[in-house]
Amino acid sequence: MNIPGNLKYTKTHEWIRVEGDTAFIGITEFAQGELGDVVFVEFKGIGETLSKDEAFCSIEAVKTVSDSYMPVGGEVLEANPAIETAPETINKDPYGSGWLIKIKLTNPAEVNELLTAEQYQGLVH
Repeated sequence: MNIPGNLKYTKTHEWIRVEGDTAFIGITEFAQGELGDVVFVEFKGIGETLSKDEAFCSIEAVKTVSDSYMPVGGEVLEANPAIETAPETINKDPYGSGWLIKIKLTNPAEVNELLTAEQYQGLVH
């Protein structure tokens, strides 16, 4: 299973990649595998500031529907436009073109509370 070392992770299977004061958030390869084929994503809170652990989207897959949660607090700047027309991108490239939202961090120190790749690997194995 692919768990990139340059990302941070949550126990609810989201990842975050920080770039300065902004960050990209998505779901892990493990999470997309558990969901199955993603068919629709409903984004919540675009343009709003959401708190850590607040739901930012609902992912509908063939097997189930699942919410994804903010790993840190931040203002939701945008949702990935590719996901609206091709939600299966999440299954094909969860760490790259399958990212879900871009945020402006409200408290960058919260990132330090997240799991490292090694810690996340221990959680899913």
